[in-house]
Amino acid sequence: MEQRPVFKRRHFDNPVSFSLILTNYIVAALGLAIFADSHHKIHWFFWVVMGGLVIYNVFSVYRYREDYTKIHIIAYIISLAGMGLLFLMF
Repeated sequence: MEQRPVFKRRHFDNPVSFSLILTNYIVAALGLAIFADSHHKIHWFFWVVMGGLVIYNVFSVYRYREDYTKIHIIAYIISLAGMGLLFLMF
């Protein structure tokens, strides 16, 4: 008698672009909260953190470039524009 696998359903995780967008917003929001003061002056280390985030983005897009469809690229570009608005809000 042959046993059927208990978990036959395949697991489809979140797309890589969703994880990248979420990471971008978390790092940017935390960086702004930590390194911006009440006089709207930004500490120089914030720009170091953003530079690290840019390097992470380039590496991630290069590593998973086959997973990025046209819709994922459009969503990523819109999220980058949203990060600019987040920067202006703080």
